[in-house]
Amino acid sequence: MPEVIKVFGAAFVAFVTGFWTTLRQIFRKPVTIQYPEIKKPTPQRFRGRHELRRYQDGLERCIGCALCAAACPAEAIYVEAGENTDQERYSPGERYAKTYEINMLRCIFVGYCEDACPTDAIVLTDLYELSSYDRRSQIYTKDRLLAPPPPGQPGTPRQVAPHSYDRAILPEGLVSEP
Repeated sequence: MPEVIKVFGAAFVAFVTGFWTTLRQIFRKPVTIQYPEIKKPTPQRFRGRHELRRYQDGLERCIGCALCAAACPAEAIYVEAGENTDQERYSPGERYAKTYEINMLRCIFVGYCEDACPTDAIVLTDLYELSSYDRRSQIYTKDRLLAPPPPGQPGTPRQVAPHSYDRAILPEGLVSEP
């Protein structure tokens, strides 16, 4: 019989302790964030969805060098380069990214692609809503990744005067910041 009292006493103490914890917490302000109406702020160095940036004149920064694909440890990036012409100009260099794809299911968001890019074309933004209902929509193509052109600037491709771009990377005055 004394063992039953010990077990009952221990259970009663556990019940009272749990009930006391519940009563203490019930009067505190809730810490729940009402997502999706209110979005949680991300830390400054957060690495989220990728974006291909543009220069201020609307040209694409990506020159199709595929250094981002070489630096990616998960092999999630595929780049196929194309040749720029004066009739069809995408980027200031000789080449541009004809095909640019990131498999977001394989991406591990380490940011090596961002570090390897010589033109700062690929950046990891603070967007974290990446869910979908099928695997195919998790392959982000260039159309989904490319930032829109700045207001008042034409997009790409465009026709330019012959020999108007002689450098693959434009000077800092024409750089658009995210």
